[in-house]
Amino acid sequence: MSGAERAIVAALRSEVAAIDPARPCDRRAELAGLADVTPRDPVAARLAVRLARGEAAATGLVGTPPDPSFAFEAAPEHCRSAYLRGRFLAAGSLSLANGRTHLEFVVPLEEAPRLAERLLLAGLPAASRERRGRGVVTWKSADTVGTFLRRIGAGASLLELEARQVARAMRGEMNRVLNAESANLQRAVAAAGRQIAAIGQLERDGRLATQPRFVRLVADGRRQTPEATFTELAGRLGMHRSTVQRSLERLVRLARDDDAAPRVRRRAVRALA
Repeated sequence: MSGAERAIVAALRSEVAAIDPARPCDRRAELAGLADVTPRDPVAARLAVRLARGEAAATGLVGTPPDPSFAFEAAPEHCRSAYLRGRFLAAGSLSLANGRTHLEFVVPLEEAPRLAERLLLAGLPAASRERRGRGVVTWKSADTVGTFLRRIGAGASLLELEARQVARAMRGEMNRVLNAESANLQRAVAAAGRQIAAIGQLERDGRLATQPRFVRLVADGRRQTPEATFTELAGRLGMHRSTVQRSLERLVRLARDDDAAPRVRRRAVRALA
């Protein structure tokens, strides 16, 4: 990821970790999600300490470790969101590399299918697999990741992330359109070049003068405006677009057939020799 993308991820984690659950049940649910947090993650570690102190102050039980058990299926929606927020901070990682949004939870192997079932129950289906002896639960859909982050409380940093995704998508679409237009322009220029060359050849050998008047008008219009499209040329000449296109195709075909005739005659002579 770029430095800006890492900064967004760090800001998002800090924003989510700053949420202070108002309900005691939400505090316990989030602590359950944070049960296996490591000291190497200072944001999640500080949150676990803060929540544990709040729980101790509320219950009078000081020094009691977080209870990792949590009845997700029977819990209300707000408790589920608090639990998932804890699991994200303890075991989740968000990647924005190469324009792709990727969120995964790296958990004990036996927990992975259970976490995937809980996410499915929450309406957020995820893939689950084993990687180097650990369970990995993954989302690769930007929409699903956004829904999850919104559900666990992400706000301003998520808006910034979504704004960057929209800007990236717009740049990609603009590049696609520009590339398509450039390719169309190159084809049009090449076609106009073939048409003008054909017109010149037919004029030199006198065959252009034998063509119908509307074909000669199209040939003259093409030479005067080589950059014009069929539609533009038709408007300038007061003809249908199909008439202009068929006339130019006819001129190119006549010139090509004339080029091929000497080769045909030479092959016939060799066959008779």
